[in-house]
Amino acid sequence: MAELPLDTRRELAAQQDRLTIPAMYDHLTWFERRLVREEYILIQKGLCYYCKAPLDMGTPPDLMHRFPLDPRRWGPEFLKHPIHLHHDHRSGLTLGATHAYCNAILAQYHGE
Repeated sequence: MAELPLDTRRELAAQQDRLTIPAMYDHLTWFERRLVREEYILIQKGLCYYCKAPLDMGTPPDLMHRFPLDPRRWGPEFLKHPIHLHHDHRSGLTLGATHAYCNAILAQYHGE
């Protein structure tokens, strides 16, 4: 079997370094963000990082009632994708997979 060229091996190694958990959110491509989000879903056993409810069930209604979102801050596109990759805006590190609504709660109410 032929060996991969050195530049290809370097690119693959760099990509693998970017995909370690936690990852630097701003350095990831959209596809890498998807892979990292899917890894967090596995690690979290399908539960939201914030509310601990199943990611495939949506944000619990009681949380939505307690934490209404400011419509001036969150447009309809933000909630279009149901699961988000949450990250710390100060360090840039990814933290976990959240419901879209929970991700907005973390930002609007908790400064994350």
